[in-house]
Amino acid sequence: MSKRVITINRMLGSNGRLIGKALAEELGFAFYDKELIDIAAQKENIPFDLLAKVDEKRGSQWRFPIDHELQMDSDFHFVPMNDVLYDLQKKIILEAAEKENCVIVGRCGNYILQDNKDKHLSLFIYAPFEDRVKTVIARTGREEKSVRKLVKRTDKERRAYYEYFTDTNWLDMLQYDLCINSSRVTKEEIVEMVKKLI
Repeated sequence: MSKRVITINRMLGSNGRLIGKALAEELGFAFYDKELIDIAAQKENIPFDLLAKVDEKRGSQWRFPIDHELQMDSDFHFVPMNDVLYDLQKKIILEAAEKENCVIVGRCGNYILQDNKDKHLSLFIYAPFEDRVKTVIARTGREEKSVRKLVKRTDKERRAYYEYFTDTNWLDMLQYDLCINSSRVTKEEIVEMVKKLI
């Protein structure tokens, strides 16, 4: 890996995506979040919606996956679409890290690039639950009860996804270079902090 890469894992409502976007713009880096799904869909000619449905979710271990969640590999084995997407995104992340400076949000980016610590800065953006609920309400306009469920469910899905594919603890702060409580500092302050580290 010859380029500078920032990876960001984040809790829903902590503004991790917005912080990543601001960092990419400030530093002139490429930005990858849901863009990874689009690239994967185009490369393999798989419908975007099919991949988006399983993005940052692990396959269920309690039921046999239904047809639209399976991909047949060359040996005629059925592979859960979650695994297909993870493998595609991993390949794209490794390629991006070789060719350009970039910010990568989620998708186990810090784990995928763990062997390249000299050129890779990994962040974990978090905030207290109540602050995150308020952020998501302000962003979506949804009612509080619905948002509380959404935040809990999304964090649970991201954690299960991360731990399934990495066999490590999503909340283990030792695997990140910098952990930031985004309720205590502004987006601009975080951008300046990370610029100094880069």
